[in-house]
Amino acid sequence: MLSQCPWKEYTADNGKIYYHNINTKESRWVIPPELEEIKKKITAEETKPASEPVTPKEVSSPVQQPALSATGSNSPTVPVAGTLEMNFSRKSWWKECSRSGDGRYFGRHILTHASPKARRGFQHVRPQRAREGVPDIDSEPKVFKDKREAMEAFKELLKEKNVPSNASWEQCVKIIANDPRYEMFKKFNEKKQVFNAYKTQKQKDEKEEHRLKAKKSKEQLEEFLLNSDKIMSTTKYYKCDEIFGHLEIWQSVADSDRRDIYEDVMFALAKREKEEAKVLKKRNMKKLAEVLECMTKINYDTTWSEAQVLLLENSSFKNDVNLLAMDKEDALIVFEEHIRVLEKEQLEEKEREKRRMKRQCRKNRDQFLALLDHLHEEGKLTSMSLWVELYPIISADIRFSAMLGQSGSTPLDLFKFYVEDLKSRFHDEKKIIKEILREKNFEVKVDTTFDQFATVICEDKRSATLDAGNVKLTFNSFLEKAEVKEKERLKEETKRLKKLEGNFKNMLRSLNVDFELSWDEIRPKIEGEKEFIAFDSDSEREKVYKDYQHEMEESCSHHHSRSKKSKKKKSKKYKSSSTSGSDSEKHRKSKHKSKSPTPYTDDSAEEYRKKKSKKKHKRKSPSLFIMIKGEQIKRK
Repeated sequence: MLSQCPWKEYTADNGKIYYHNINTKESRWVIPPELEEIKKKITAEETKPASEPVTPKEVSSPVQQPALSATGSNSPTVPVAGTLEMNFSRKSWWKECSRSGDGRYFGRHILTHASPKARRGFQHVRPQRAREGVPDIDSEPKVFKDKREAMEAFKELLKEKNVPSNASWEQCVKIIANDPRYEMFKKFNEKKQVFNAYKTQKQKDEKEEHRLKAKKSKEQLEEFLLNSDKIMSTTKYYKCDEIFGHLEIWQSVADSDRRDIYEDVMFALAKREKEEAKVLKKRNMKKLAEVLECMTKINYDTTWSEAQVLLLENSSFKNDVNLLAMDKEDALIVFEEHIRVLEKEQLEEKEREKRRMKRQCRKNRDQFLALLDHLHEEGKLTSMSLWVELYPIISADIRFSAMLGQSGSTPLDLFKFYVEDLKSRFHDEKKIIKEILREKNFEVKVDTTFDQFATVICEDKRSATLDAGNVKLTFNSFLEKAEVKEKERLKEETKRLKKLEGNFKNMLRSLNVDFELSWDEIRPKIEGEKEFIAFDSDSEREKVYKDYQHEMEESCSHHHSRSKKSKKKKSKKYKSSSTSGSDSEKHRKSKHKSKSPTPYTDDSAEEYRKKKSKKKHKRKSPSLFIMIKGEQIKRK
């Protein structure tokens, strides 16, 4: 069925399967419906049982089955030797096989229910095995570790007997029936399962072998055509068929594959011929350029017609066959390039004098820069120097006079560039100065002078390359950092003191300390508190306590003043009111009582102090300097 289908299955070089139609020359990666249907039919036929059920009418001479033992091993095993005519139904056969539990029952059952003609075909099996010296399975049984090992042994048997991949089960049994390993499986379905797996693997191996063989043939044909000198990139396919049609290497490849190889070879030959032509063209152009360089009669104003006459008189040109066959356009391109070179040389000759003058100007600039270097070494020129300051010294030197009147940079420009270069070295020299200070363990502080700084720097050998101006700028930079650092330190110290003061005051409020007591009286009561220990000196604790006393006195005085004012208002209202009825008098009294402030108890006073402390905590605490100043004013 597969041979009649036009679609064939192939495997690409990368191992992927594709399908090719030999009639329409169409190729695709997906399996065509026609081929898929045929494969399904073949698979269905292979999965059918080896023997079909036979109706009772077809039975010619039924034979009674002999009595069997419990183990089912009384009669020897008889392998299938061909297509059998069964006289029993499939249902009863499978039922009896399952009851047996022994694969050898399969052979006896087939032999018992087979026709006389089929039984005669089995009579020669055991005598033949005895003549070949094959031991009987019942006498020498082989034991395997597991079912997997038994399956591998059965596959090895099929490989040794070289069972074809297209053989049916009956044909396989006929080949391997005489081997004792045939009886290693007791059940028929296990044998059939291993046989089908063997067939599938063998078909894959044969297909892969066929693919590799075809691939090798195609590679050999492609190499043969590439190395053949009988064809070129313009040779037609029919011409190649006429030249190589009688050769085995040509015939071993299918026509469709030959055409594909032909297309690839023609493409490769065209590419190779193109590369060869390119190499020859490059060689001819190089050779002609060498010939033109050796001809002294050709100068920058020689024409192409004059050059052709001179070339024909040259022996190197007329004796070279490839140069004579050279393309005229390529020769003209080489000649034009040679003329451009000659014209360039002529222009360079004219500009040589200009370059000499430029060289002299450059020497003058170099000498002026040497003057600036000398001033820098003496310490007169630094990154902070100005042109006005050094002009009297520079203008008196002859190297300054040589610069006047020439093109390019002026002395002032060179001076500015020199100073800028010194300034650009600032960061690198600053790193060197940092390293020196780190090694000397010297730190620039707010009170450090430049003389102290310079003395430390000059003690190091690396200071010889440093610019004095950059050293001064570096000192100023370090001094600014020291001042900023000192400010930050004072700021952090102030914050720390404020926090300690706040904690100390909160501690005093939480302990309900009587602020009217003196510091010496209150000190023993709070010595164990962590807020007390946090201060470095006792003088600071005393200052904070006095500030706390001052705050509490202010809060109390403010409270008393408010209560006095409210009493005065109440007395005025009472005197100005008229004497009406008792009800109105009572009403006024009750209203007056509601407006009068409630006298503070101890609990309410404590609650008021807590609210007051919270409000003060939200506001920024006064600095230590302000507190000290306030304390001095209070003492006065």
